[in-house]
Amino acid sequence: MIIQRRFCMPDDTKISHHILPTASNLLGLCFVILCSIKAIGLSDTTLIDEAAGAGIIFFIVPCFFSYASIRNQKRADLYEKIADIGFMLGLALIASISILLLIQMLW
Repeated sequence: MIIQRRFCMPDDTKISHHILPTASNLLGLCFVILCSIKAIGLSDTTLIDEAAGAGIIFFIVPCFFSYASIRNQKRADLYEKIADIGFMLGLALIASISILLLIQMLW
């Protein structure tokens, strides 16, 4: 008899298993951006450090909710949807930060 542990078995249709590691990596990237902007001394002349701080919040939320989605089967769909929306907002913010940083470096 094979006993399966439902809460640990990945489901191919679920994206929480992909959001969690990616969001945590991008969370670290936001910390690097924030620390770099502070070290370079651009924090007084640009809004990039505030955007990176917002990115940290936008990526903490998907990390929490994607983990909750993996662990809680009853509300997995709701938690996964929240994680997905937060992740997409964070990606949009990272793209904005990249464009602002590029503009700042060129001018």
